[in-house]
Amino acid sequence: MTEATDSAVEAKEKDRRAAIVIAILALFLALAEAGAKKASHVSTEKNIESSDLFNFYQAKKIRSTIAETASQTLESQLPGVTDPQAKDALEKQAAAFKATAAQYEHDPKKPEDSLDAIQDRANEAGEARELANRRLEHYELGSGAVQIAIVLASAAIITGVGALMWFSIALGAVGVILMALGFFAPTMISLIG
Repeated sequence: MTEATDSAVEAKEKDRRAAIVIAILALFLALAEAGAKKASHVSTEKNIESSDLFNFYQAKKIRSTIAETASQTLESQLPGVTDPQAKDALEKQAAAFKATAAQYEHDPKKPEDSLDAIQDRANEAGEARELANRRLEHYELGSGAVQIAIVLASAAIITGVGALMWFSIALGAVGVILMALGFFAPTMISLIG
């Protein structure tokens, strides 16, 4: 009877340890899912920002090109104009178009809206999006590893196979490492692509 009691106590202790392992893995799974959700949100936000900035850049570039073309068109007509007043008016209008084009290129009132500045901000938003996507890869793979680890730990309880528990712990550790890389060093290794 003592052997049966000892065996029951030992089985209960193994189940308790497995439950603790599952609880810890579930905690890391929740963290991975929260990190993935945040990374996905940041990726979408930065993608929209980058797209908006590139659209703004293109619109200003088109306006600049139109003003520059209008200036060049007027300048090309100058040699054929003989009336001094008409020539002066054409020169003033061409200069006004050139000034408008230059203002689109380098806005002195709003330097952050100059073409180079807009392009730089768009590139920064694109880089932030890519960083968020790298984080997302790590969190998703870490989450998958932890989910499988939870299944293995549950199977270890049901089957009583201790190797499954050790494999579960090892796979859970891999998942946690992937999550940590996603948080601290998402560019250290490329997992997908």
